[in-house]
Amino acid sequence: MPLSKNWVSESNSGFQNFKKGVSKAILKCLFSFFFIITIEEKTELIMRLIYNFSIYIYKLAVYIASFFNQKAQKLWTGQAGALSLLKRTLDLNARYIWFHAASLGEFEQGRPVMEQLKNDNPETKILLTFFSPSGYEIRKNYTGADVISYLPLDTKAAARRFVKLVNPSKAVFIKYEFWPNYILELQKANVPVYSISAIFRPSQVFFKVYGGWYRNLLKSFAHIFVQDKNSLKLLADNGFTNVSVAGDTRFDRVADLAQQAKVIPLIETFVKAAKKVIVAGSTWPKDEELLVRYLKLHPDIKLILVPHEIHQAHILGISKLLDGNFVRYTDLNEQNVLTTNCIVVDTIGLLSSIYRYANVAYIGGGFGVGIHNTLEAAVWNVPVVFGPNYKKFREARDLIAIGGAFSIGHYELLEAQFDLLLKDNKSGKIAGDYVKNNTGATDLIIQEIIPLNPPKG
Repeated sequence: MPLSKNWVSESNSGFQNFKKGVSKAILKCLFSFFFIITIEEKTELIMRLIYNFSIYIYKLAVYIASFFNQKAQKLWTGQAGALSLLKRTLDLNARYIWFHAASLGEFEQGRPVMEQLKNDNPETKILLTFFSPSGYEIRKNYTGADVISYLPLDTKAAARRFVKLVNPSKAVFIKYEFWPNYILELQKANVPVYSISAIFRPSQVFFKVYGGWYRNLLKSFAHIFVQDKNSLKLLADNGFTNVSVAGDTRFDRVADLAQQAKVIPLIETFVKAAKKVIVAGSTWPKDEELLVRYLKLHPDIKLILVPHEIHQAHILGISKLLDGNFVRYTDLNEQNVLTTNCIVVDTIGLLSSIYRYANVAYIGGGFGVGIHNTLEAAVWNVPVVFGPNYKKFREARDLIAIGGAFSIGHYELLEAQFDLLLKDNKSGKIAGDYVKNNTGATDLIIQEIIPLNPPKG
């Protein structure tokens, strides 16, 4: 049926009115931006727009990278399917405490809190989310959480859908995790938000002149548990009172690991006949070059080498360094364990238990992006040695300051340090006491999240 002239005329009139309405709204916004709102409010608005725009740019970059990179592909598919997974796996009649970790390291900091919560309150439901595939893929079957998922990227729409679906009773972000849209949605839903094992530095965006929007996000937290007094002071100087020093939950984690350590009979046989034993954990090729050189020049010493990566190419590279003179852990038996002076551990999950057999521990990664976990060795009263890239790790700096750890930058220094520590173990006692004196963060956090004596309402 042909359209009437009146309908066309009314449509054109409606469209013109719509255009005028939009134009007035835009002019009103521009007038408010330039003449009414304060400079601080303008800065916050700009930062919010920049942040939300950058999130979409990042999302596009991950999508493009997913065609060429396996990690990006896992991230894209994991985040895209997260809400569907949660709809299938969540008990929609339950209220979950939501823990979010960026990756594996942050998970290890949140783990003591999750496990203590479950131990004290078995009925507690826990949702654990990860940002990184390296965290999710390794811990997706972790039994300490009821549901485990990727966290959808922090767009406004995704955050709104996630919070509405999950409806958590509390939310716990670990260390450096501050996702603005999720925090704002949780605030709207009146969900208490906590940050644990956090570290703050003046260089962070919260404390920049233009960081007002990010700084205000911190006011949304019911409580922020920081690792050190410097973080506490920095926040206090900026007017925050919802903060306290609890310490680093990793100390509690390594103390628990020490109590749960496995007995490894073949490793015990290996060390019984040894004069001294060095355990080298999470090593990379540069670390291994130095360690193998020391072993060849000191054949009376025994070495247990636990590389960070155990794929075939890496093990082959180690074999070439050692001229084949070693035994893989997976090939170890009661005969060859007595004739070798080097075991290469080509399986995962044993390192924290193996450190107990060391006279000295070497921690890998210090010639790369940064050292790995020093506390897993120190808890056993073992002195630790590592490469030069350690300064961003507070525990490493602390251990060096008190004489429980030592950094080396070349072979001659490594040799001198090993020789000294293998003769005198007083540094090991210092390292062990440091760990013991810094436990207790988990109890402080749990008392705040689930008070033993909650106020009467």
